[in-house]
Amino acid sequence: MTTPALELHRETIVIDGTCPLLRRKEFVDWYIEGGVTACAPTVGSTASAEETLRNLGSWHRLIRSRKDLLLIERAEQIPAAKKEGRLGLVFHFQGADPIEGDLDLVEAYHALGVRMVQLAYNIRNRVGDGCEEAGNAGLSRFGRDLVGRLNETRIIVDGSHTGERTTLEAIEASTRPFVFSHANVKAVHDCPRNISDAQIKAAAATGGLIGINGFPAFLGKSPTPTIDDFLRHLDHVVKVAGIDHVALGIDYYEGMHPVADENEAKKMYQQQLAVRRWSAEVYPPPPHRYPAGMSTPKELPNLTAQLLAHGYSADETRKILGLNWLRVMRAVWGG
Repeated sequence: MTTPALELHRETIVIDGTCPLLRRKEFVDWYIEGGVTACAPTVGSTASAEETLRNLGSWHRLIRSRKDLLLIERAEQIPAAKKEGRLGLVFHFQGADPIEGDLDLVEAYHALGVRMVQLAYNIRNRVGDGCEEAGNAGLSRFGRDLVGRLNETRIIVDGSHTGERTTLEAIEASTRPFVFSHANVKAVHDCPRNISDAQIKAAAATGGLIGINGFPAFLGKSPTPTIDDFLRHLDHVVKVAGIDHVALGIDYYEGMHPVADENEAKKMYQQQLAVRRWSAEVYPPPPHRYPAGMSTPKELPNLTAQLLAHGYSADETRKILGLNWLRVMRAVWGG
């Protein structure tokens, strides 16, 4: 049965700003089933430039093979994808390691479609500190140059997983809107992976946004969170920064329940601990269950219904679902 909420979900632009689940490319169909207009697969993170180039090649091959997919390089391609019934793909790096020490690789990746780059992934790199580094050192000289080059090249700068001081200094250095593509709120749940009100306000002041994350350990203490837990973080960002600066960065990933079976999830978890990209204090062991009712991308129409039931107007819901992301993309990329 069609409801007003389902009608709104079907007609509006829906953008999920962080989608590491798409490391397994077959799950693009889950986003299509969930009515998503555009999503941001993680195409690079802590791998070398060579490995990242190979991965980008595989993505270009997939997009060429499917008429229902569209590589998004300009903001106006997103409304076009909606009109054409195609899923737009925004290439996203979760960490700047693929740039190695060569800023000219930024131009190369831009030519290949990369449109958002996160500065660090939990631990220290050439750019600055990750959010799990106790020292909380700031942006490096290379990091400052990288922010400048990303601004020049019109690639969105992302502070998720990155240390507070590094992000605040990067925001100060940036001349374009700055985002936390998938980050929750320390004031709601005090976790090193979540961000402070100072970070929220600073990103909003650039015209940027915060994408709310569905990973259970970032929402609260319960291993079985609800949509209400997700909305508490969203509400706080609206309170601190306003309705124009909150969006979706749900962070569905390939080790979550029900995608990975118990053995697969445990193996992936132990690998992340072994290389120290995750810590057991911040990332509890699996299963990792996303909020009930939006546990996979297929269920995202339920989030639209809950936003409306929670008291957000239709126009506010459209902003949260995708129009805020689209505004930032227009500001950074142009048409």
